Amino acid sequence: MTLKYLHTMVRVKDLDASMAFYKLLGLVETKRMDSEKGRFSLIFMAPPDQPECPVELTYNWDGDEGLPSDSRHFGHLAYRVDNIYETCAHLAANGVVINRPPRDGHMAFVRSPDNVSVELLQAGDALPPAEPWASAPNIGHW
Repeated sequence: MTLKYLHTMVRVKDLDASMAFYKLLGLVETKRMDSEKGRFSLIFMAPPDQPECPVELTYNWDGDEGLPSDSRHFGHLAYRVDNIYETCAHLAANGVVINRPPRDGHMAFVRSPDNVSVELLQAGDALPPAEPWASAPNIGHW
């Protein structure tokens, strides 16, 4: 049996806000399907150099009242970044809360507008501890 990873799907309530969040992470839209009959859109977003590893944003045009308020049951998405401090500074400058700051120079967590937990991991060895991250507290949960 051969198994190949295809994608991870998350439901989104506000398509524009969710796409903007994933664009801040550096993902780009790689594919889109709009279904007039089913009244939904599927937008696939992936790192430009890894189009085979997308997240599928599923947006129901008429709303999705059944979504849980906290998507922790899902787990998380994880992305490797070249510089975790620069990535977190970029996200914070654009209004994203850094729920678990990269105090260790290695790992951080943020949440999408739909409460999807996203883990950011430093490529290679951890960076030396640096402010403001080294003393930054956790905010909320991740």
